[in-house]
Amino acid sequence: MKDQPPTGLTRRRHRLSDEETRQRMLETAVAMVNRTGLTVSLEHISFEDVIRDAGVSRSAVYRRWPYKDLFFSDLLRELARATTPAIATGGSAIELVSSVAHDHPDWLETPELRHELCLEILRQGALRDFEAIHGSTEWRTYIALHATFLSLDDGDLRTDVQHALARSEQAFVDRMAAAYRHLADLLGYRLRPELGATFETMAALAQAGMRGLVTMAMSTPDVATRRIRATPFGSARTTDWSLPAIGAAATAFSFIEPDPAVEWTAERLERLRRTLGV
Repeated sequence: MKDQPPTGLTRRRHRLSDEETRQRMLETAVAMVNRTGLTVSLEHISFEDVIRDAGVSRSAVYRRWPYKDLFFSDLLRELARATTPAIATGGSAIELVSSVAHDHPDWLETPELRHELCLEILRQGALRDFEAIHGSTEWRTYIALHATFLSLDDGDLRTDVQHALARSEQAFVDRMAAAYRHLADLLGYRLRPELGATFETMAALAQAGMRGLVTMAMSTPDVATRRIRATPFGSARTTDWSLPAIGAAATAFSFIEPDPAVEWTAERLERLRRTLGV
């Protein structure tokens, strides 16, 4: 006897719990926003389209959110928790150092050449970060979330979005500060003691400058393409510098300097070469 196709109750899909429905709806809506970027409102997101794409029961959705405005309030909270400013080199700083050191293996040998190495890392890394931010829909969502937050009435939703954005921002600054700290230790730099500052301060200011340039580039595309032939910050080479790179290097060298306590012995150089795979 041939197997019969499932009928009746056996054909029904697994009934989702209210929490599973909630999670699917929010994940689907966040994915929609990330495909197009968030405008200052959520009017371009269709509640019915989210239900369809999430593959959930309309009755379960309307039981959870009797009015679509309640769903969009939860979506704003979810976006604020999930969003992070885009960055290219924060998670791959060592890879960038290694790449530059591979191209210039002699730049580890003297203080002057290690300074050139640091400059080149900043020159390349800042441009990568700028291009990653400038080209990302997540960045537009991040900016729009701040604009949307400012337009919200006082209340629980405004407070929740503010706190979520603040946590997201702090987590991002912490990651960048850790990368800066690691690179400084690696290349023998320290924070300038007279500033009384931290790597978190350095990261916050560097990213504020970067985002300012990205925002300017939205209306002034020349900001993204302009290059300056220069020998800045004590470099011995004339190279093309982007505006983001000049801003990043200016911030970095306002905060850091070679650490006089670091002894560049043959053993330290060898450890550094092994770390970078040079």
